[in-house]
Amino acid sequence: MRETGATSPATLFALADSRLPIGGHVHSGGVEEAVASGLVRDAASVEAYLRRRVRTSGLVAASLAAAVCAGKLDAHRADAEADARTPAPAARAASRTQGRGLLRLAKHVWPQHDWAGLAARPHLSTVFGAVGRACAIGPRETADVVVYTTLTGAATAAQRLLALDPAAVAACTVGLAELCDRTAAEAAGGLAALSDPLQDVLAERHCHRDMPLFAS
Repeated sequence: MRETGATSPATLFALADSRLPIGGHVHSGGVEEAVASGLVRDAASVEAYLRRRVRTSGLVAASLAAAVCAGKLDAHRADAEADARTPAPAARAASRTQGRGLLRLAKHVWPQHDWAGLAARPHLSTVFGAVGRACAIGPRETADVVVYTTLTGAATAAQRLLALDPAAVAACTVGLAELCDRTAAEAAGGLAALSDPLQDVLAERHCHRDMPLFAS
C-alpha cells in the first residue's frame, strides 16, 4: 500500500547522491573495462559512453523502477523482467548486489514500509521502485533518480580512472541533462525491452580481470 505524505526535493537529491551508502561507488558501470580496452580514453569518449549507457541500461532500469513505483509490477515479476533484460550474468550480479545495499538502507530510513515482498538480493531497479512507493514519489521522479545515478556513477568512475579534469566531467554530465530528462520520461511511459551487447561483453570481461579497482 502506498504511504501518504509529500516528498521534499531534498529526498530526491539524497536518493540521487553518489554518497548514498549502497555500494555504488565500487561499481563503474562497465567503465573500467572500457578504459582497459581503449574504448574510453578522454572526455569525448566518456561522453559517448555515457550517452550510450543512459539510452540503454539507464532506460531499462528506470522503466522497471517506474513500473514498480506505479504498482504495475510486483517485486518478483520486476526481478524476473530485469533478469530477462540483462543477458550478462556479471551485470545481473552487480545489480542485485547494489539492490541489496539499497534495500538495507531503505529498511533503516522507512522502517514502517512493508519490504517483505522483496527478495533477499533484489535488482537495484526493483528496490528503487519500492523506495519510490515508500517515500511517496511518482514513477517519473523515480525514473529521474535511476537515470541520473546511472549517468553519474559511470562518470565518476571515468574521472577516477582517467584522472580527468573534474570540471570537464561535470560539464559533460550537465550537457547530458536533456537526454536524461527525455530518457526518464520515456521510462515512465512503459517498460523498455532492449540490451547493449557492448556493455554485456564488458561486464563479463571484467570478471576475469586481475586486481580490478571496481567490482563491476
